[in-house]
Amino acid sequence: MCGCCTGGMGLPRLGGQGGNGGDVWVVATKNMTLKRIKDKYPQKRFVGGIGGNSSVRALKGDRGKDKEIFAPVGITVTSDDDRKLGDLNAEGDRVRVAKGGPGGSFCSAFQPGRGQAKHIRLDLKLIADLGLVGFPNAGKSSLLTAMSNATPQVASYAFTTLKPEIGKLMYKDYKQISVADLPGLIEGAHINKGMGHKFLKHVERTKQLLFVVDVCGFQLASQTPFRTAFEAVQLLTKELELYKQELVSKPALLVVNKMDLPDAQDKLQQLKEQLQNPDDFSDLLPDDMIPKNYITFRHVVPVSATTGFGIEHLKSCIRESLDEDAAMAMKAIHQERLQALRYQSHEHS
Repeated sequence: MCGCCTGGMGLPRLGGQGGNGGDVWVVATKNMTLKRIKDKYPQKRFVGGIGGNSSVRALKGDRGKDKEIFAPVGITVTSDDDRKLGDLNAEGDRVRVAKGGPGGSFCSAFQPGRGQAKHIRLDLKLIADLGLVGFPNAGKSSLLTAMSNATPQVASYAFTTLKPEIGKLMYKDYKQISVADLPGLIEGAHINKGMGHKFLKHVERTKQLLFVVDVCGFQLASQTPFRTAFEAVQLLTKELELYKQELVSKPALLVVNKMDLPDAQDKLQQLKEQLQNPDDFSDLLPDDMIPKNYITFRHVVPVSATTGFGIEHLKSCIRESLDEDAAMAMKAIHQERLQALRYQSHEHS
């Protein structure tokens, strides 16, 4: 609960104005955790300072002291009616969550105004270069272990990954790329089945997506239908699309895992053909699971997390894809600066 104090009293006799009440801010700070906020403020109530009254000595009352709530980087601040108030993406970012009341003045008959009061929520969203997207048992955890220094809990049952696992890919030139394996998506995640929304919220923050499918397809449970690798790709696309359309426009790579299984080569060939002309194969999918837009993957990489086949190639594809985007972003920034310089010199001449 964030409340802001009222302003100070005005002084009718001399037309003096009371100071405004202090605001409440959420500020991104290094080495802060949500648990520390909870422990530090068990009552979860934050109030800005009261504005100073106008007096003969100081006709303009002092402004009330602002209240700062220190929070970790990577937070989204929302009001309790789910309106986004702001993001804290970097250290020092600030979001004003409640405004202090105005001081008393001639316009308000010298009576101070009340400050805002709001209930807010702090959501920690994971920031990683890549988010792994796949149904349970696609082998995401094993893949992360094979690629990086992470040691996720690996087991062959659905929902192994219950909390996000971050792995770092190390390169010979010391470049590091972070990869987040998030709780397994299940059909219907966009309507919050399973870990649904928690997962999708994290996906929003990653720069690129790494889809992982089992080359032989999968069946989540005995009562759910068997899905081929092609169907799994389209169902994953649809889940992301139903949650937030923009997610599908992120650059994406496709990892086809479990290439050590029998018939994997034939199945991979079939998948590649289907991905080249997805419309020709859309009748394999239930109508409500056909994505509006099919994803064009930058790379389709066959691997076996178990034997290590294809892992090095995958790491270089990931690097290439991220470097390409970074170069494009730099180019755009340079273009903007150039435009600004041209504009300035044009103004001066």
